[in-house]
Amino acid sequence: MKTALDDWPERSRELSSLLARTGLGDRKAFATLYERTSAHLFAVILRIQHDRALAEDLLQEIFVSVWKAAAGFDAARSQPLTWLTGIARNRAIDSLRRAQAQPRTESITVHDDQDDSRDRLEQVADAADGPLELLDRASDARALGECLQHLSPPQRQSVALAFFDGLTHAEVAERLREPLGTVKSWVRRALTTLRGCLERGAARDQAGSI
Repeated sequence: MKTALDDWPERSRELSSLLARTGLGDRKAFATLYERTSAHLFAVILRIQHDRALAEDLLQEIFVSVWKAAAGFDAARSQPLTWLTGIARNRAIDSLRRAQAQPRTESITVHDDQDDSRDRLEQVADAADGPLELLDRASDARALGECLQHLSPPQRQSVALAFFDGLTHAEVAERLREPLGTVKSWVRRALTTLRGCLERGAARDQAGSI
């Protein structure tokens, strides 16, 4: 009987076998899995967490998690590298959120990449959820998709690269071949539009449930 694995490339079948053996406590298979996938996962982490030392620590933590969770890998639901990449991305994003939650003391004047000075007080977050939280809470993919349609094509592309692919503003600017200031403006206005759209949608849902 044909299974999903039969349509996979050789590398995916090999990684699936290594995960299965790791789930049974095979340390040699785990070492081979690390050798075959660590470079890819480290690159994924670095795209989100740019502190190399922290990224290296995260990589080790991720493989500890993989050792513990390998038995739960389901080949019928995803390919092994997709599963591993998801673990790495989630752990890297969590590390950024923890870092952002730590209080910092900084000058109230900041110079951005275009040498423009502005008051950092303008950047202080309000009590409302930030864009990442709003995107995470938008469990209805259709609702999020409708909100994204309110953005211009450049805004949609910038947000997708920044928040779904984990690129920095500078990396987005390089990818789109646009000035950094332009990209920052697109992302800022897009997030404002998304926030308003998602909040209105949440309010309508709440009203409809009463």
